[in-house]
Amino acid sequence: MNIEIKTKKSEGVERLLEVSVSAESVQEAEEQTARRYASSVRLPGFRPGKAPTALVRKRFKDAIRQQALESLLQDAYQEVVEREKLKVASQPHLHDVKFDVGKPLTFELHVEVRPEVTLARTQGFRVTRAPAAVTDDSVREQLDQLRDQRANWAPVAEKPAPGDMVTVLLATADENGVLPEGKEYRVVLGGGQAIPGIEELIMKLATGETLEQSVRWPDDFPDEAERGKSKPVRVTLQDVKRKVLPDLDDAFSREVGDFESLDALTTAVRKDLESHAEREADAGVRQQIIDQIVQANSFDVPPSWVNELVEGYKKAYQIPDEERERFTAEFRPVADRQVRRDLIIDTIAEKEKLKATEADVDERVADVAKKRNADPGQVYASLQKAGRLNEIERSITEEKVFKWLLERNTVE
Repeated sequence: MNIEIKTKKSEGVERLLEVSVSAESVQEAEEQTARRYASSVRLPGFRPGKAPTALVRKRFKDAIRQQALESLLQDAYQEVVEREKLKVASQPHLHDVKFDVGKPLTFELHVEVRPEVTLARTQGFRVTRAPAAVTDDSVREQLDQLRDQRANWAPVAEKPAPGDMVTVLLATADENGVLPEGKEYRVVLGGGQAIPGIEELIMKLATGETLEQSVRWPDDFPDEAERGKSKPVRVTLQDVKRKVLPDLDDAFSREVGDFESLDALTTAVRKDLESHAEREADAGVRQQIIDQIVQANSFDVPPSWVNELVEGYKKAYQIPDEERERFTAEFRPVADRQVRRDLIIDTIAEKEKLKATEADVDERVADVAKKRNADPGQVYASLQKAGRLNEIERSITEEKVFKWLLERNTVE
């Protein structure tokens, strides 16, 4: 293919190229497409594949032109990538395509490329490891959470208070101020399930009572159209239940799990919190090292990678449409940080030959199988089916990279 490439922009990871495919190459592509059509199409009075090419070109002119264009664009793109040695990072974009009869095909190719990360400095940094201490209060808090998970709701005759679960018939006036039949709702007061004005109304009632009153919707209500509005609300309190926590004793410990006494449960909780604190402290050290490497080594990252990560988290967290713009603005720096972290790990792993091997993955799977008391082959097949082998491979690579970094940097 006779093709000319002119660079219009080359900044960071962004490339904007002006591409021109000669008129001769365009004509040749059209002729090849026409011959393919002639070999397969059916025309009245001719056997399949025997229609004259000139007649086929006339009858299928637009289709041949379109197919030739698609083929030319694809071939031209591949040639540009090879000639310019582009390491494409994301889906390219074609702009200003011109495909006039008898003239060269021209277009602009906008593409992001993988950044060249050299990492001139990865050693000699000094980071601080946070103490992984677990206090008696944190152990008690965890035990209280276990109690809360196993609490019962008991009916009470008192007026409801924050933390109580209430069943109410609730009706809110329509745009004409008319109150419809009430709908039944179950609400835990103070849990954010109802707006504050309605909760205040509920807490004025005794069981069986009904109260009708104007309630103002908060200024930060998700539906902007409802913010700051006041409207009549009718509430009937049907019942009130209060959470009753189980006693923290040996019987509770046996109910929670395989613990013979409260002391055994407390010891297990403390050990679990200590393990978590150790992991958090390790993660903090790793992030500090990455942050210092980022500060010492300047490199660009493809915006599309950051955008893709942001969109992935929007989907995972099910961010509503009205919150997506705010979420994007807040989360973009976090996503950029994650992309840089991954690039640094990949660069070091490649340069220092620290990538996880098949043997590493097999060994890790064998460890998992041993803990599960299962057959390694079956565990491997299960992880492969679930698409988790890449996750294990990545985890091992990161462990190797951070071990290499910790040996070359100071942790205080």
